Amino acid sequence: MKKNYPPNFQYADFAPMFKAEFFDANIWAELLSMSGARYVVLTSKHHKALSKTVVTNDRWCSNGCSCHHGDVYTCSDRYNPGKLLNHKWENAMTVDKFSWGYRRNADIMDYLTIEELLYQLVSTVSCGGNLLMNVGPTADGRIIPAFQERPVQMGQWLSVNGEAIYSTKPWRAQNDTVTKDVWYTSKNGTVYAIALVWPFSGYLPLGAPMYTDETQVTLLGYEGKFSWLPMLKGGILVNAPCIPANKLKSKWAWVFKLDFVH
Repeated sequence: MKKNYPPNFQYADFAPMFKAEFFDANIWAELLSMSGARYVVLTSKHHKALSKTVVTNDRWCSNGCSCHHGDVYTCSDRYNPGKLLNHKWENAMTVDKFSWGYRRNADIMDYLTIEELLYQLVSTVSCGGNLLMNVGPTADGRIIPAFQERPVQMGQWLSVNGEAIYSTKPWRAQNDTVTKDVWYTSKNGTVYAIALVWPFSGYLPLGAPMYTDETQVTLLGYEGKFSWLPMLKGGILVNAPCIPANKLKSKWAWVFKLDFVH
């Protein structure tokens, strides 16, 4: 403060400096629509300006009550338990690994990649949570290109694979017992195995599904069925041959749709 601001400079003195001269609500709305988001939260006031006597949901963290009360658990920042919770919860996280706001001195390596963001989305939804992905606009009202790219990439992925995310419920297994980079969701009797890494070996072992004589395996965004074999210790071995990139609609995280499994 002493180095960058004059003596007696107050928090309120920042207000006249905030002009947002380049803010365009239509641009923001278009970006949010392209992201595939189903709800948006706008933070318009600094948290530290709130009264300490106000209690919202389970924010009494100092007395050990965090993540035990409220309609939706609002736990620590970037909260992702990696296991199923018997209560609604939200993973509020940031594209910038170190800040909720825009940083002029941020490096490109400070931003989560789309692969890292998809891990957060998939593991969160698999465990019954919602993902709240934060990007920080500039003081003049812009959303920088890096913060535009990630939501757009997320929207591209959801346009192909949203069936495995929207309106789904946790399955009896969240993470596969054999292939650790596979997470599960379910909807209307169908199970979705979301592989964060493509099985370049040509086979995808899935230890959690219990097959039947009618079990079918398909890939969202790709035509045709995949053959499979039962594994000796349970589960199925999916034949995942090399597919030309121009035949795959998804660039990251591939969803294998499993019908007639338990």
